[in-house]
Amino acid sequence: MSRIGKRPVAVPKGAEVSVNGQTVKAKGPKGQMEFVVNELCTVAMTDDGVKVEPVNKSKEARSQWGMCRTMISNICEGVTNGFTRKLELVGVGYRAQMKGAQLSLALGYSHDIDFDVPAGIEIKTPKPTEIEISGIDKQAVGQTAAIIRGFRPPEPYKGKGVKYEGEYIFRKEGKKK
Repeated sequence: MSRIGKRPVAVPKGAEVSVNGQTVKAKGPKGQMEFVVNELCTVAMTDDGVKVEPVNKSKEARSQWGMCRTMISNICEGVTNGFTRKLELVGVGYRAQMKGAQLSLALGYSHDIDFDVPAGIEIKTPKPTEIEISGIDKQAVGQTAAIIRGFRPPEPYKGKGVKYEGEYIFRKEGKKK
């Protein structure tokens, strides 16, 4: 049984949520999103919020139950508050800056990396060694952060690279003579 799926999704203030068949639409101050619920789950609007139930007791239906509830919760939170991921650049000469709609990264290569910002994502560089990625779609924000981190992942010897804020880098000891 899914413990997450049992709880209804509360509709936050300032958001409007509507259920039409298997489609859940959320509209809020940051924008609007929709999610199509898997056919193994049923979705209904109640006084408590949006309630998700499995169609039957099969393993597949139960596994989709909690995931569908979480996706609905994420679109409700996204249209009201949005999501943010922060990245840190660690290393001598590593810096980031916005040039129009492109993020320019100097990561120790012989050339700068120009990253085109995807639609629906906003990137800020408050400091040359910090990147803030924000948007209403949690998956798109996380994917953009992962792509940027992938240009120079942190290495275990000196800890240089692009890392998530608060990420612990397991450090290794270098060679000994």
